[in-house]
Amino acid sequence: MSRLVRALAAVSMAAFVALPLASVAQQPAPAPAAPASPGPTPGPGAVSVPFADPYPSTYVPFASQATLIRNATILTAAGPTIRNGSVLIRNGKIAAVGANIGTPADLVLVIDARGKYVTPGIVDIHSHLGDYPAPGMQAHSDGNEATNPNTANVWAEHSVWPQDPQFPRALAGGVTTLQVLPGSANLIGGRSAVLKVVPARTVQAMKFPGARYGLKMACGENPKRVYAQRGPSTRMGNMAGYRAAWIAAEGYKRRWDAWNASHKGDPPPRDLTMETMAEALRGDIYVHMHCYRADEMAQVIDMSHEFGYKVRAFHHAIEAYKIADLLAKEGIVVTMWADWGGFKMEALDSVRANIGLVDAAGARATIHSDDPSGIQRLNQEVGKAMFAAKRAGLPVTEDVAIKWMTINPAYALGLDDRIGSLESGKNADIVLWDGDPFSVYTHAEKVFVDGALLFDRDDPKQNWRTDFELGYVRSAVRK
Repeated sequence: MSRLVRALAAVSMAAFVALPLASVAQQPAPAPAAPASPGPTPGPGAVSVPFADPYPSTYVPFASQATLIRNATILTAAGPTIRNGSVLIRNGKIAAVGANIGTPADLVLVIDARGKYVTPGIVDIHSHLGDYPAPGMQAHSDGNEATNPNTANVWAEHSVWPQDPQFPRALAGGVTTLQVLPGSANLIGGRSAVLKVVPARTVQAMKFPGARYGLKMACGENPKRVYAQRGPSTRMGNMAGYRAAWIAAEGYKRRWDAWNASHKGDPPPRDLTMETMAEALRGDIYVHMHCYRADEMAQVIDMSHEFGYKVRAFHHAIEAYKIADLLAKEGIVVTMWADWGGFKMEALDSVRANIGLVDAAGARATIHSDDPSGIQRLNQEVGKAMFAAKRAGLPVTEDVAIKWMTINPAYALGLDDRIGSLESGKNADIVLWDGDPFSVYTHAEKVFVDGALLFDRDDPKQNWRTDFELGYVRSAVRK
């Protein structure tokens, strides 16, 4: 060690020894570590709770005015036809319906409907408007998430395009409420969206406030065809797939119900697929099942008993007439076409009196479109079904047939207390027809949604045209 190093070491040691102990003790103690800042509070999306509504409706009714429609033939869907009757609209609601309504002083609009008919707005519970919009092309094909037999995790509203030009055409056909469903490629296709047929920039602004979601399921040929190489490829494979999904959903539901009751410990992991199915098991989401054959509908009913859920409606139901008594006993809505059939094996055994036979057995029969053209003339489809029933010897009246496109489908959506019939206090969803609504020569003349006149055949300049149709409108060029 060099002399310089030894000298520096000696000086350092002396300085340390010379430092008073009091000076050492008086040094400030290190500040305690600051507690870790809490992370962000988890949002509602972190937990699974019944009736969760993360994307609620933002619908606001359009401006309406006090209106009296008088001297009309009124098919109320709640009672017998009213001849030379009147409907009073006030504050977006039906204020009165009857044969002897006076003329209030505050009326803004009085419509003389002599020789014309008034009905509730049409409700279509099987539509793909918005998730298969026009123009039809691959870029717009958003209705089938055909990637797994169970896609209960997808929601139709996240595919709906509000600019679909098919919406205003449905309104012009008298449709005021519709249910947009995922397609039928999968055993379990996802959640539906219940929409008001109104102009809007977003799907949230079209959503029917408070309407329950539906769960679209499908049996038969479609999932067999789509998953032939991956499975299921048989009807027994279809059934096994449903049952496995319900078993998993029951376990998921049980774990979350326990945690929601106690909030002890960490919540279970969230699973969007199982969450939708658990809500169906709770009865908070309605099960809507695409099913053609009678034997398959009966098997699905057995499965619903096995797992304790309820089928709200069978869709298409070509062979419903074969088990109409069973469907009535189960309280299941049956939504059908007037005369589609024969286009594939499971649709082969169709009869044109299907709707009438189901109704005669006491089940809730309804019409549906599943078609962007058919939705524009559902009144004519009901007319065809009514006359087919009469040819089969069934005494179907107009007072019965009107229910097939109004109050019965409203019930299928759980909205029959708000729409579907012309009764005081209900939403003023009303169609004025220029003739008998079951005639092929009749058109919807005026359509009201929550009392607002949103379609008027006499004033086409005021009618709804989507942004897609309007396109880019050049401003005036100054010269």
